[in-house]
Amino acid sequence: MVLVDTEFNRVPEGAQSGFVQTEDDVKIRWARWAPTGSPLRGTVTIVQGRTEFIEKYFEVVEELRARGFFVVAFDLRGQGGSERLLKNARRGHVENFDEFALDLHAVLDNVALSDCPGPHFLLAHSTGGAVVMHTNRRLKTKIDRAVMTSPLMGLAMKSRLRSFVGALAKGLVWVGMGNAFVPGGNDQIIIDYNGNVLTSDPARFKRMNDILESAPELGLGAPTVSWYRAMDMALARFREPEFLIEYGVPSLVIGAGADKIVSTDDTEEVCRFCPGMAFLEIRGSRHEILMERDPYREQFWTAFDQFIPGSAD
Repeated sequence: MVLVDTEFNRVPEGAQSGFVQTEDDVKIRWARWAPTGSPLRGTVTIVQGRTEFIEKYFEVVEELRARGFFVVAFDLRGQGGSERLLKNARRGHVENFDEFALDLHAVLDNVALSDCPGPHFLLAHSTGGAVVMHTNRRLKTKIDRAVMTSPLMGLAMKSRLRSFVGALAKGLVWVGMGNAFVPGGNDQIIIDYNGNVLTSDPARFKRMNDILESAPELGLGAPTVSWYRAMDMALARFREPEFLIEYGVPSLVIGAGADKIVSTDDTEEVCRFCPGMAFLEIRGSRHEILMERDPYREQFWTAFDQFIPGSAD
């Protein structure tokens, strides 16, 4: 699949794109751009959240390029233009977050580290943040620093309900229903702005829907039971004291103060006990900080520029 170009979301000039094969033979779509600003500051690889796709980050790509970065973006398996894993392509599915880690390392090893200059940084959102955490041991020798927005360290639901849903997912996987949508899930990809919990910026929200209307094959519906079970196991691991002490990728974690998808309180608690993480909350922002209104995005870029070495004078 080539990169999708729409009237209000043009493909940034100079794009290179293609597919890379993971260790377990899944095709992952990637794209790469050279910087437009100077001096050269290294390379940023974007690790997207669940349901996302390269095209959604074109604005962010341009902002990073203007700062002097090479930029690499890719679609996680089962979404965007990467290989889908089930007959119903709208079902977001993995059985373990190890699979997402294979996607990241395939892109790093074959696209970013092999062809782009260092130092190397990650910009991860939501599920992408969980992927970075999950594979941090392998990343320690590849990545200098990471910035994570609204990382998936806990869901925004009451703990008793969270425990019940986790136990239900475990039981459903055990009886062979792992490929089914989570209860209540469906294959809807277009959502209304009113009541959305992603962003308070109507223009950026519309842009996202416009992309999906032009290229519905990029869309993804609800996760499967197996995806939820894999997530639940990853989140439990993030709570282990040994994991928090050994976490080895220096990271700036930026939480959204009005997040109704992931728990910003859980995120702050994880960071409090993890020496390798610094925490910042952008008050009032909804889940997708990088797709939010400009006052919230400006706070993000100020923090990014201060944390990523050499990215601002």
